[in-house]
Amino acid sequence: MKRVRDLPIFKRIREIREFEFGVFYYFDGLVISEINEAVTFSWEMAQKAIEAAYEIYGKEKPIAYISNRIHSYSVVPTDWAKFFKNRHQLDFYSVVGGTQGSFASLVLERMFFQSSIRQFTNLEEAIAWSLKRIKEREEQLT
Repeated sequence: MKRVRDLPIFKRIREIREFEFGVFYYFDGLVISEINEAVTFSWEMAQKAIEAAYEIYGKEKPIAYISNRIHSYSVVPTDWAKFFKNRHQLDFYSVVGGTQGSFASLVLERMFFQSSIRQFTNLEEAIAWSLKRIKEREEQLT
């Protein structure tokens, strides 16, 4: 599986935030995460990444989020309820994984995430899809 740093888009990075639980890459309208091995990704961790996104983008810009699952980790699926309760919004959400194990928690996440989650096995395809959707959303807003 490819890492964000290995792709040409890395040259367009706005900011990188390294947390104890993983690395978040912020581009124009696009956030890509690479969560560390064996982490149980919780609402408290997500809040740190969300706060960073608001610092970088503000609260009005459409955002696409890609979870680049290069490591095995789990998500607390019920924490999606906290995400929406706090009025956070992801315009587009996709998961990139190379194995069935990388999509294991996705079934549960889909039960709690209010929008659709798109699956990819190729990070570059996920980026292209996300950037296209962000561009379309921005055009709708103008």
